Amino acid sequence: MTNTALSSRPTQLIDRLVSELGYPVVDLDNFDEIVAGAEHVVLFFTEDPARFPESNDVAVVLPELAAAFSGLSPAVVARHDEKKMQRQYGFTSWPALVFLREGKYLGAITGIQDWQVYLQEIQRLLQAEPSRPPTLGIPVVSQ
Repeated sequence: MTNTALSSRPTQLIDRLVSELGYPVVDLDNFDEIVAGAEHVVLFFTEDPARFPESNDVAVVLPELAAAFSGLSPAVVARHDEKKMQRQYGFTSWPALVFLREGKYLGAITGIQDWQVYLQEIQRLLQAEPSRPPTLGIPVVSQ
């Protein structure tokens, strides 16, 4: 997989996830194939690390999180499909980790967090029942 699938301006920390650690790059075309093979998947939405430098911090923490939670399969979302997939999962800030069980939404963690927050929140998400993701939309205002 080339770096261009990840970012027009890739960073070494994010590229390492794919090139050295073998994390798949997921997009709308291969989504079903990638999530079908794992009970729990965490999708890493980086956006542009130049605009959202915390993406590099999450890139450092993600392998440690995967090691702390056996059976958690990380994947990096391809930049060209990030916005479309963001709308599907309804998070509003970057970077984001979206957790799925057998392809069904469990929840999301955005930004960089303290280690203990990650541990508690991921444990909660992995035990949660799948739910409908929040939607991004236009608020309805009654007159």
